[in-house]
Amino acid sequence: MMRPSSKKKSVVRPAGKPKLSAVRTPKPDQRLLDAEQYLLPTYKRQPVLMTHGRGAYVYDSTGKKYLDFLGGIAVNALGHAHPRIVKVIRREAARAIHLSNLYHNAFQGPLARKLASWSGLDRVFFANSGTEAIDGAMKLSRLLGRKPDESAGTVAKKHRFLAMENSFHGRTLGAISVTATEKYRLPFAPVVPGVEFVRFNDVADLESKFDDSVCAILIETVQGEGGIYPVHEAFWNRARALATQHGALLIADEIQCGLGRTGRYFSYQRFSSRPDIAVIAKPLAAGLPLGAILTTEAVASRVSPGLHGTTFGGGPLACAVALEFLNIIEDEKLLENVRQRGAELRDGLAKLAAKFDFIREVRAEGLMLGVELSIDGNPFVAEAMQRGLLINCTHDFTLRLLPPFIITSSQVREFLRLFELVLATTPRNASAPDSNKSPNHERAAHAAAR
Repeated sequence: MMRPSSKKKSVVRPAGKPKLSAVRTPKPDQRLLDAEQYLLPTYKRQPVLMTHGRGAYVYDSTGKKYLDFLGGIAVNALGHAHPRIVKVIRREAARAIHLSNLYHNAFQGPLARKLASWSGLDRVFFANSGTEAIDGAMKLSRLLGRKPDESAGTVAKKHRFLAMENSFHGRTLGAISVTATEKYRLPFAPVVPGVEFVRFNDVADLESKFDDSVCAILIETVQGEGGIYPVHEAFWNRARALATQHGALLIADEIQCGLGRTGRYFSYQRFSSRPDIAVIAKPLAAGLPLGAILTTEAVASRVSPGLHGTTFGGGPLACAVALEFLNIIEDEKLLENVRQRGAELRDGLAKLAAKFDFIREVRAEGLMLGVELSIDGNPFVAEAMQRGLLINCTHDFTLRLLPPFIITSSQVREFLRLFELVLATTPRNASAPDSNKSPNHERAAHAAAR
């Protein structure tokens, strides 16, 4: 007699709708919700939370990796988490983060000496940022312009500033007063009076507007937000000569293009003459807030205690890091790397320009590059981010590239491969204005700014 099988018979159920598994909606990141609710809405931020970086790469909260060709807008010149910078921060944070400028600290003097050596100028004032350095330089210009017989509180004869069309100098009230782009300046009118704008690199326009009432002329030696436009040697030389002739100061804004970005310590060093004042910031303290005014002994001789100051500028931690940053540039011969990698990028971009007819022009000084398009550049920025590449767009039609000084040849090749994919796959939007117009055409700027 056979035993009944212990196996259960399969039950055939009538066909019906398949059972649906519950679809989980990703939980919103509370940190992004907090930012949306509580931060002043001054930026159009991407809905991505960046968490850390290593070398030329940054990572978001999902673990996605990005090749960083924006560098915190020219700030992260050594990339992220450079071991020597990390070591100095750890060491000095355990000693003194802040000490009042009523006292000396161990790093201001040596850092000022190094900057004087690099720049060929004599004296240094440390500020918190580039825009503060611009404001301070404007104050010095007005101070130098006032004659001994002109009473304080009156309008000195020599009080006017000449600044450039297409310029950008910062966000404080003084800095926007000498910034040409109207969307930054006009909402805050009346701004600082006595400013007139000169057509960039137009010597005749410069000569027509320069007279004895000018106390200073401000020039970005390479316009950054304006789309990577270098100042021409003839224009610089004429500005220097006119400033000397009329007893005015020549101010070089090197906030974005200085401290090695163009393959020189300072961009103005491609010319034979120096400015009276240079302002710097961006990479100076490797990501910590620090700017500086560099000037001559002649300008410094008019300054006395109480005429200018700062609470946080020149603190021991920031200055220690800045001194290490300058030493790293020298020790690792990074200026040579900037020149070599910049040439590789420029050559690679020129080949891409031959493939894509909407690339109008490639402009480059070292590792400061602009790719001008004949169509809207903002969609290309979004597509690049999707593909793990960080760039940005200035004045709607120029893609700006600011990779770190430590970038390698293999990372340049990686960038060119990704960038070609971005150019090939991004939908094309609105066309740019007529390319035959001056490069200083009026465009709405959609760049993140200092």
